[in-house]
Amino acid sequence: MRVIIEPNYERLSEWAANYVVNKINAAQPTAEHPFILGLPTGSSPIGMYQGLIRAYKEGRVSFKNVVTFNMDEYVGLPEEHPESYHSFMKENLFNHIDCPAENIHILNGNAPDLLEECAKYEKQIREAGGIDLFIGGIGPDGHIAFNEPGSSLSSRTRIKTLTTDTRVANSRFFGGNPENVPAQALTVGVGTVMSAKEVLILCNGHNKSRALQAAVEGPVTQMWTISSLQLHPHGIIVCDEAACEEIKHGTYRFFKDVERDNL
Repeated sequence: MRVIIEPNYERLSEWAANYVVNKINAAQPTAEHPFILGLPTGSSPIGMYQGLIRAYKEGRVSFKNVVTFNMDEYVGLPEEHPESYHSFMKENLFNHIDCPAENIHILNGNAPDLLEECAKYEKQIREAGGIDLFIGGIGPDGHIAFNEPGSSLSSRTRIKTLTTDTRVANSRFFGGNPENVPAQALTVGVGTVMSAKEVLILCNGHNKSRALQAAVEGPVTQMWTISSLQLHPHGIIVCDEAACEEIKHGTYRFFKDVERDNL
């Protein structure tokens, strides 16, 4: 596992955006062989998305031959709702780049058969050849996507009931009332994310410090689903200084030294 420690959120976002741009360009995707990109929502990736938009407008990258799969979507929330992840992705990325609409995949939280929707999503990922790079955020309790503590580390796309902590955390987008946050979501599983060829996790802020510690120094456990990244052959966490409060000084120095050698 690589751990990239940047001074602040702005530098973290810049590093992540440049990494994605370089990966897409190195792959030289075509319509027949597109680059398959897994994408997150939430506050953590917004800076990265702004960086990707700038790179597109500057002509440094094209998303014309990129196929995307988003991590999750609320159940029962209309797609046009301002807090749906369909709306989030349009506002923060898709409306500003050249990714064709037919290349964009987001789970349908209003599908008549949610189990069938989840199975179809996994099939679409397989038929695309798997995810080349899956980007994710991390919750304060160490969850990735909506894989709450206790989720199976081999899980696949499915329906999940959201914990009170997650609904409270997300209530800032729903008028501050956790009751306004949908109780369920469709989400890719831990196994879905870990099946990607490469996984990049964004981790910023003091409130993520315990999660980062669990991811880097703790055991692999379903109670911190981010810890599964330890088993991935190409896992990266890019974090800011604020998120490093709980890791040991020696761990911090180790990763700073290793990445200094990679410059």
